[in-house]
Amino acid sequence: MTDILFRNVRVLDPEAGRLRPGMSVLVRGRRFAGVTEGAVEMSGARVIDLGGRVMMPGLIDCHVHVTSIRTQWANKSYMHMLPSTVAAHTWSRMHKMLMRGFTTARDVGGADRGHREAVEEGFVIGPRLFICGSSISQTGGHGDQRTRVDHSAPHGSFHLDPGASGRKRIADGVTEMRRAVRDEIRLGADHIKLQVGGGVGSPADPIHFVQFSMDELRAAVEEAQNADTYVACHSYTAKAVARAVEAGIRSIEHANFLDEPTAALMVERGALMVPTLVAYEATMKHGAAQGYPAENLKKNAHVLSVGTQSLEIARAAGVPMAFGTDLIGELDGYQNDEFEIRSRVLSNADIIRQATVAGAEVVRRPGELGVIAEGAFADALVLDGNPLDDIGLLASGGPDFRVILADGRVVKDPDGLTGLPVPERL
Repeated sequence: MTDILFRNVRVLDPEAGRLRPGMSVLVRGRRFAGVTEGAVEMSGARVIDLGGRVMMPGLIDCHVHVTSIRTQWANKSYMHMLPSTVAAHTWSRMHKMLMRGFTTARDVGGADRGHREAVEEGFVIGPRLFICGSSISQTGGHGDQRTRVDHSAPHGSFHLDPGASGRKRIADGVTEMRRAVRDEIRLGADHIKLQVGGGVGSPADPIHFVQFSMDELRAAVEEAQNADTYVACHSYTAKAVARAVEAGIRSIEHANFLDEPTAALMVERGALMVPTLVAYEATMKHGAAQGYPAENLKKNAHVLSVGTQSLEIARAAGVPMAFGTDLIGELDGYQNDEFEIRSRVLSNADIIRQATVAGAEVVRRPGELGVIAEGAFADALVLDGNPLDDIGLLASGGPDFRVILADGRVVKDPDGLTGLPVPERL
């Protein structure tokens, strides 16, 4: 693969929250091989003058469900899809996600090792994936999709729901929890996802329910740590969050009802937070039309009403936050709206940091992802404007991206700015 040398670049440094003008950026293979001031000569390299445009790191979404292809809750058409059909829809969703600037995504229920490897091997043009396989729920918890009139048991140790909101499995008791975590790690999980409190989309657990015993939570954390990984968890209320943090869970998803004491506990224990506010706004707009039950819409309105307040509490306490969206099915087109929602509370620099370097910390790849630096993976966006001044350039969802570079390849270049071939989508 020929080296690519980008000249006359304003490099966005998300850690410092500033632009570095007059830079040259060298791409060699899958990684950045040099980021230096001034014009650089490089024999044999393809030289591209970006004319002072901004180059920033590719975006990282730390809460996605790439296999969640349908939101038709009323007829549950997704339940009758073959795995091959789900896979075809998934590849399309992943390509669209990449075209919106997300070069890395952490899947928290649904994607498996095959999805991750398809991207790594170049068969699918999509974001780099970090996966948990199936999320783990207690009976009657957020991952148990049986209604209150359904007396059937989950099939074996699994309760699979591949089309609506990712794969799930049921575990009750410490022994089953250990087995479930060990099995997901055997299957190739990069991290473990637990459902530790009530949810919006589940039919039988109010938001305020806390789920799993402390012994079960600690068992999951111990097994994850034994395999050199960590646990993420779905949790809304301060009580659910506090129990998770006390048990050693590292990544707290949602946390809409966060309070000051719990935020302080998160800082003390080194936990981080992944808000997903766009999911509730998108569901509010379109949930009824897509057959979302009235009770679930009521729960959605409840968590939506306090969403930005949790951002304010977390910011004031110094809780590390990363970027997440949690959009299901046809709602995934709203992914970049999360930038606008966060801008109601946070600075542009903070939001960009959350969608880059903080995301790299979440997936445990600091210095390799979320930065434009020597040795990092060559994931980047090229824009005419400066998102530090105008977050709308990221919230627009892709039209303002002149070039997208993923894993050292140009994957989007609508105006032929680089003159390099763009791979076809599978």
